[in-house]
Amino acid sequence: RFTGLLQQAGVRISMDGRGRWMDNVFIERLWRSLKYECVYLHAFETGSELRAGLSKWIGYYNAGRPHSALAGQTPDEAHAVTRLAA
Repeated sequence: RFTGLLQQAGVRISMDGRGRWMDNVFIERLWRSLKYECVYLHAFETGSELRAGLSKWIGYYNAGRPHSALAGQTPDEAHAVTRLAA
């Protein structure tokens, strides 16, 4: 019923065909980190400041922030290893 209402309103639902709650858990964690580590800590006054701040944080998240799920590697390091193995 809920997804039917979303579809009627033209909302594009981001889940697999089964509609499991786990489908978005990883991206939701990313958004939480972005909000608490960047957005809520800075009083961005303009869209340009916000864009620059987000860009800086995303660069840090990918290249400078180790992730426990990646055995202490940054996403960039893990991606480089994956590309070399392929």
